[in-house]
Amino acid sequence: MSGASVAPGGNPIRKYPVHFYSYFKEFTGCPEATVELVAGATIQDLLVEVNRHFPRMAGLQDSLLIAVGVEYQGRNYQLQPGDEVSLFPPVQGG
Repeated sequence: MSGASVAPGGNPIRKYPVHFYSYFKEFTGCPEATVELVAGATIQDLLVEVNRHFPRMAGLQDSLLIAVGVEYQGRNYQLQPGDEVSLFPPVQGG
């Protein structure tokens, strides 16, 4: 997305890969993107940035699953260096 290696105030900027699955790929036009955030950011911060760049995702905030690595995480999870985030639509069965 955009940025430098250090934010104003000297806070480091970290890059987080975000993978989109199922019809989220259609909504974003890509299978993955990189989001740059200040160190200490949460998944909620990441979602704000995703929505800014991919407005079609904004209406889906109440119906998405979020994983970091292989573990599902909540929006308050503080991102760590090396984390990879995956966004999934809700699982449907039948």
